[in-house]
Amino acid sequence: MSSSDIFIGETLGTAILILLGGGVCAAVTLKASKARNAGWLAIAFGWGFAVMTAVYISAPLSGAQLNPAVTVAVAIKDSDWSNVPYYLAGQLLGAMIGAALVWLAYYGQFHAHLTDKEIVGGPGAQATSAKAVEAQEQGAGPVLGIFSTGPEIRNVAQNLATEIIGTMVLILAVLTQGLNNSGKGLSEVGGLVTAFVVVSIGLSLGGPTGYAINPARDLGPRIVHALLPLPNKGGSDWSYAWIPVVGPLIGAAIAAGIYNVAF
Repeated sequence: MSSSDIFIGETLGTAILILLGGGVCAAVTLKASKARNAGWLAIAFGWGFAVMTAVYISAPLSGAQLNPAVTVAVAIKDSDWSNVPYYLAGQLLGAMIGAALVWLAYYGQFHAHLTDKEIVGGPGAQATSAKAVEAQEQGAGPVLGIFSTGPEIRNVAQNLATEIIGTMVLILAVLTQGLNNSGKGLSEVGGLVTAFVVVSIGLSLGGPTGYAINPARDLGPRIVHALLPLPNKGGSDWSYAWIPVVGPLIGAAIAAGIYNVAF
C-alpha cells in the first residue's frame, strides 16, 4: 500500500471511529438527547461497534490500524518503522475531524447542555451531586468526557497502569487474532474480534479512566475541545492529557515484546 493510501485510510477510518464513539458519549451525556443516561453498557457497545465500522471502511486502504498503539506494536513486531509517520498523522487528523463532526451533529444539544444552570452553575443554580463531582474535576469541563477520557480517582500511578494494562490486552488480541495476511493491518474477522475485545475492555477495565487505549482517540478530540467555540465548556484537563498518550504506547510496546518472545 502507498503512503497516500495509508494516510487517507487512517484519516477516514479514525474519523469514523471518533464520530461513532464520541457520538455515543454525546448521546448518553447531553441534555435533549433521546439516549441521555443510557449508561455505561451503551457506551461500551457503542465504541465496540464504532471500531468494527471504522475497520471495515478503512481496511482496504490502510489496513485499519486506527490507533498509534497498534501502529507502534506492529512496527516493533516487524522492526519496520518506515510507514509509521503516515499512520500517526492520519490517525491524529482523523480523530480531530471525527470530534468536530460529533460537535456538528449534536450542536443544539451542546448548546442546551452548556447553558443549563444546573450543569454549569450560575445564579439560581441548585447544588446537585453531578455538579459537585464536576466541580472536583481538576480542569475538566462538563462536556470534556464526550471528547476525551479522565479518571474517576486521580492517582497518576494507578491511572497510568490502567491504561497500560487495557492496551496490552487490546494489542495482544490484535497481534494474535486480528491481523490480515500481510501482518500490517486488521483482517475482516480481526475487525470483529477487535470490536468485541474493545467492548470487553470497556466493561471490565474502563471504570477507572474511561479506557482511552488509543493516544489519537484521546489527544485529537481533546485538542478539538480546546479549540471549539463552546459556551461554558471549561478546561481541557491538559495536566492529565499525557497519561492516555504515554500509557497506551507503553502497553503497546510491552505487548509487542511479549508477542515476539512468546509467539
